[in-house]
Amino acid sequence: MIWIFKSKKSREWFGIADVPMIMLICLYCAVSHLPSAFAQDNLPDVWTGPEAVQFALKNNPDAQIAIKRIASSVAAIKEANATFYPQLGAQAGYSRTNNPMYSFGNILNQGVFSNGIDFNDPGETDDLQFMLQLTYRIYNGGRRRAGVAEATARKKIAMLQEEAVKNSLGFAVVKSFFNIVQARENVNARQAAVQAIDASIHVARARFEEGDLLKQELLNLQVQKSLASENLIQAQHGLALSKQGLLNVLGLTGNQVDINLAQTPLQPVPTEPDFKDRSELKAMQFLIQAKQAGLRQAKSGYYPTADAFGSYQADKGFEMGSGSGDSWMAGIRVNMMLFDGKQTDARVQQAGIALAQTKDELRKMELAYGLEIRQAVLNLDQTDKRCRVTEKMVTSAQESARLFRERFKVGLVLSSELIDTENRLTEAQVRYAMANAEYRIAVANLRRACGLLQYAD
Repeated sequence: MIWIFKSKKSREWFGIADVPMIMLICLYCAVSHLPSAFAQDNLPDVWTGPEAVQFALKNNPDAQIAIKRIASSVAAIKEANATFYPQLGAQAGYSRTNNPMYSFGNILNQGVFSNGIDFNDPGETDDLQFMLQLTYRIYNGGRRRAGVAEATARKKIAMLQEEAVKNSLGFAVVKSFFNIVQARENVNARQAAVQAIDASIHVARARFEEGDLLKQELLNLQVQKSLASENLIQAQHGLALSKQGLLNVLGLTGNQVDINLAQTPLQPVPTEPDFKDRSELKAMQFLIQAKQAGLRQAKSGYYPTADAFGSYQADKGFEMGSGSGDSWMAGIRVNMMLFDGKQTDARVQQAGIALAQTKDELRKMELAYGLEIRQAVLNLDQTDKRCRVTEKMVTSAQESARLFRERFKVGLVLSSELIDTENRLTEAQVRYAMANAEYRIAVANLRRACGLLQYAD
C-alpha cells in the first residue's frame, strides 16, 4: 500500500545565492519609491527638459508599473526554481472507527495484536496519528528546466519592457515640453499682433480726428483688433492645455508649470539611425526563447516522471491497552501516461503555433520599426528646412510690416493693406515657432525610434 499525503503547510526552499538578489530587489523597489514620496515637496520652480524627463522616469505610474513587473518576474523565477527542491510535509489527526479493515490496521500499527482478536469484528479502535513525508521528483521529462528557462526569459522581457516604457515616456515628456514652447511662442505672437493693431488704431484715430482718414478705415482696424484678441484667447487656452499635458506625463497634479528653454540643451541627432538596439525587439527575441521553453514543457508530456519518496508514521491508541507504534516507508515511483486522449499532442501543437506566431510578430515589428526610422529621418529633414525658410519669412515680414506702418502714418496705404501685412507677420512668427519646436520634437522622435533615451548624458 502506498500512502500519499498532501501537506497543509509546505515549507518554501530557496538557496543562499538567492538572498543577495532578494535584497537588491527590495532595496531597488524601496529607493524607486522615494522620489514619489517627496515629489510634491521638492519640485523645481522652473523645469528644464532633462529635469522633466528624469522626474517622469521615476514618478510616472507607467514607470512604477514596469518596476513591479520586474519584481513579479523575479518571484516567478523563484517559483520555477522551487521545483528542484524536495517537498516536506507533515500531517496529524485523530480518528475512531469500528470498520473491521481500519480497526485491524490500527491494532497492527499500535502493536497490540493478540490471538484472541476476531478478524471479522476486531471492535472499536481509535488512533492518534502523526506522519512526516518527503518527496522529490527525480525526472519529469525536462519540464523543470524548461520552466526555469521560460521564467528567466520573461524576467529579461520585463526588464526590457521597462526600458521601452522609459523610452516612450521620455519622448512623451519632450513632446509635451516643446508643445508648451510652441504654445507660448504662439501666445507671444498673438500678443504682439494685438499690440501692433493697438498702435495702428492710435495712429488711425489721430488721422481721423484730423479729417485725414475715413471712419470705415478706423472701424476696419477695430474689427481686426477684436479678431486678434480672439486669437490671443485661443492661444492662451492652448498654452494652458499644453501645461496640463506636461503635468500629466510627469505624474503630477496642479494648474501651473513653468519651463526653461534656455537651459534645455539641443539633443544630438543620431548619426547612423538604426532600430536594432530597440528594447522592444530584444524583448521579442526573449519572448521567442520563452515560447521555445514552453514548447519543451509541452513535449515533456511524452516522457515518464519518476519520484523518490519517504515517510515516517507514528500511531497511538487509547481503546486497546494504550498501544503505540511507528513505521517508515521509502521507495521510487515511476509514472507513465500511456494514453491521454491526445491532450499532449494538442498542447505541443498549440505551443508550436504560438512560437511560429511570435516569430512572425518579430518580423512584422522589424518592418514597422524600419518604417518608423525612415519616417523620423524624413520628418527631421523637413522640419530642419522649415526652420530655415520660416526664419527668412519672419525677417521679411518684420521689415514689410515696419514699412507699411510708416506709410500708414502718412496716409499712403489703406487699413486693409496694413491688416494684411500684420496678419502675414503674425502667421510667419507662428510658423517659425512651430517649426523650431517641431524640429526639437523630431530629434526626440528619431532618438526614440533608434531606442535611445532622451537627454541620456
